[in-house]
Amino acid sequence: MPGPQTTPAPSDPSRDPEDASRRRKPWPKRWKIATAVAVVALAGAVLPDSPKDAAQDATADAKTAGTQRSRGTAPGATATPAAAGTPDPMSRPVPDFHGQNLDVAYGKARKAGFLVTSHDASEKNKFIRGRAPWTVCFQQTGRTGTKATLDFAVVPTDAPCPKEDGRPIPWPTMPELVWKTWRTARAEVVALGVPADRVEAHKAYRNDRLPSEGEYDDWRVCAHDPAEGAKVESGTRVTLYLSSKDTGCPAPDRANGMYADLPDRDSDGDPDYHDPFPGDRSRNTAFPNGVPRTGAPDGPGGSSGGSHGSGRIICRHTRLC
Repeated sequence: MPGPQTTPAPSDPSRDPEDASRRRKPWPKRWKIATAVAVVALAGAVLPDSPKDAAQDATADAKTAGTQRSRGTAPGATATPAAAGTPDPMSRPVPDFHGQNLDVAYGKARKAGFLVTSHDASEKNKFIRGRAPWTVCFQQTGRTGTKATLDFAVVPTDAPCPKEDGRPIPWPTMPELVWKTWRTARAEVVALGVPADRVEAHKAYRNDRLPSEGEYDDWRVCAHDPAEGAKVESGTRVTLYLSSKDTGCPAPDRANGMYADLPDRDSDGDPDYHDPFPGDRSRNTAFPNGVPRTGAPDGPGGSSGGSHGSGRIICRHTRLC
């Protein structure tokens, strides 16, 4: 009789060499790498930025906003790029043209890539005719569409710049020059910016005459035009009315060289102060041997003895006398 049948005990997997080998087999290397990358990416998307990274981003944003303001672009806005292939002239430091002739500054600015305009820097806003007779006082950059512009505020070449664009030109004023020597007064006028060839010497007395140039350096100024306090603007001519210090100046209301006369007792045209023949009108500095006459008893040639004779003075009202 057969014995009782027994149910075989379940096999122990840990003792199954084949199963054990399958359980101990590691993940393929490529799966490990892919898993690690996915974990890092997920952490970067979830975790906040570090304080150091946030500070660096804020600094970069501030620099960008400052650059946009310096170029006339609102913060956060995108600057209009220059034409393709043309460098933006405002990407480099803009040259300073202050004090340069407008014609020279215009050429340099155009060469640098700017669209150039100009206007009068004074409150008169005069029309700019030509570029050669003007000087740059101020400059302002801007944009016209995609084109960088440079606007010059200018004044006449011999004028000083105003304190600000659109303010009056601070022209110099005439000082008081009365009784100063020609040499001193002329130097003061030239120092105001008046060209030397625009300073003229005139006689203060109608019947006086100036010596040769250089011989009246010590003569005194009796009056001047423009008068004290007047503006000496561009193109001004200055006239100094002179007299020898030996004769003094005419009365103030007659000091314009048109109405005042020096004493001339013999009426020969020579003022008494330098008349070599103060009592003889037949002789003067031009004709020390007598003024030429016609029809005189002693004939042409005149007399040196002081007699008027009955003849007519041929040089009366002419340059000969």
